[in-house]
Amino acid sequence: MAAGGGEAGSAVLELPRAPRLVCVEHPGLVRDVGAALRTLGGEQGVSRIYADPTKRLELYFRPRDPYCHPVCANRFPTSSLLLRVTRRTKRQQQQDAEKQTQPEVKFEMEILGIVTTVYKFQGMSDFQYLAVHSGPDGKQISMYDKVLMLKPEKEEFFNRELPLYIPPPIFSRLDTPVDYFYRPDIQHRDGYNNPQVSGENLIGLSRARRPHNAIFVNFDDEEIPAKPLDAAVQTWKKVCTNPVDRKVEEELRKLFEVRPVWSRNAVKANISVHPDKLKLLLPYLAYYMVSLWTDLLLFLLQGGGRITWIFLALYLNIS
Repeated sequence: MAAGGGEAGSAVLELPRAPRLVCVEHPGLVRDVGAALRTLGGEQGVSRIYADPTKRLELYFRPRDPYCHPVCANRFPTSSLLLRVTRRTKRQQQQDAEKQTQPEVKFEMEILGIVTTVYKFQGMSDFQYLAVHSGPDGKQISMYDKVLMLKPEKEEFFNRELPLYIPPPIFSRLDTPVDYFYRPDIQHRDGYNNPQVSGENLIGLSRARRPHNAIFVNFDDEEIPAKPLDAAVQTWKKVCTNPVDRKVEEELRKLFEVRPVWSRNAVKANISVHPDKLKLLLPYLAYYMVSLWTDLLLFLLQGGGRITWIFLALYLNIS
């Protein structure tokens, strides 16, 4: 720090080149820096988020609560300074009791670093869900000691009778308020009829279809396809021009020999294939069951038996 040389009451400071700092605008009154840092995941959590510019910084108001929904902060570049301002007061001895002397006040400033990145919490923080239930007298009773397993428990812990507690599967996709302008229904005169709509006078209904010659069936369909479409066979034969593609085809055949039902993500996890090639290979060897899981759930809720043999004929295995 170098002071002086300027006008009265001003100071000239040297701008250091380091360190580079990150600012987090914590949405609360910080009295304990350690506790505030724990709500952000600790120093390691902040460093991990800072290393990836595409991620948002999450803040948990209750770090030990697994049902605490985080508040997210957006990352912004900035050019700010972190200053340390010290106010020193020097009281002078009074030589004359009738004459009052003003204490000498001196300010000292020091630049601690340059802030290049700031995290701002701009979203709403009221999306929270607590594990509680209402008692007979209307008092809220905590259920954390009943639903959280903090240590290995015996079978009695899982067979206890508890109030129904179902947390929401997902929160709102947006954490910022959005204005929605409701429009009233259009009032037409008596005798008005809506014109007939045809595809000729409609513009841009949707993007053009991208057919991959895949076959889609429902779980309750009585007939299942026995072979792929001819277009799917011709398309795969056209792109299958190297040994790598033929090897992928054999690997996929072996997967269906092990098990007749595979999800798309499971197939990608077990074989190494380009996504564009996989779009053409799956219609050649298999068909899609579009309502499998919902129909299975209804089957079980309606008292269905074991589901071991339901999957036997769902996917093709062409030899």
